[in-house]
Amino acid sequence: MKYTTIPNTNIKVSKICLGSMTWGEQNTQAEGHQQMSYALEQGVNFIDTAELYSIPGNKNTQGSSERIIGTWLKNQKREEIVIASKITGPNPTFSYIREPQPFTKN
Repeated sequence: MKYTTIPNTNIKVSKICLGSMTWGEQNTQAEGHQQMSYALEQGVNFIDTAELYSIPGNKNTQGSSERIIGTWLKNQKREEIVIASKITGPNPTFSYIREPQPFTKN
């Protein structure tokens, strides 16, 4: 596996990042756990998620990918795994996550 360092840090991440947007909708928790374990065995230490996942976004599955990652992480060496997450932008369609609001970097 090839790795790169996140600029201005000493954090090394695999150049391959495992996406999780289908966990909880198209994939079960068990399947998500299997996929993460397999990726880790192959040297992937970088997992992507978002508060909106799983896709397609809806209030019944919102956050399911993050919950699945959390249950898997309980049995892992957390310091060896990098999680990238994102927030949902100010979109009235996703008001079940939070009321639409502007975001600033402060």
